[in-house]
Amino acid sequence: QVQLVESGGGLVQPGGSLRLSCAVSGFALEYYAIGWFRQAPGEEREGVACIFSDGGTTYYADSVKGRFTISRDNAKNTMYLQMNSLEPEDTAVYYCAADRVTTTCLNWAYDYWGQGTQVTVSS
Repeated sequence: QVQLVESGGGLVQPGGSLRLSCAVSGFALEYYAIGWFRQAPGEEREGVACIFSDGGTTYYADSVKGRFTISRDNAKNTMYLQMNSLEPEDTAVYYCAADRVTTTCLNWAYDYWGQGTQVTVSS
């Protein structure tokens, strides 16, 4: 049974940091493209950071470049999103996702999804 379970969201002040985790079961994450997406109220879900199925190509949305880092620990079958210098505009529900073949960071291309975790950046 495939499961992706996010954790690590919460309330943080502007300029603060959070690390999101996504524990995966049911398949070996190291062979998959992985991504973090976010959706703010009234907006479409957007790709924030992805590592493509070729294993080497990493994508970051312009709005998070230099502040967010995507990574994975194959031994733990877990992916991470380190978020630094958080801004109020980063407030959203964050989702982890995985797909066997994609080389994009488009949400429709990903087959497996977590349930989402709320990140709120506010003073």
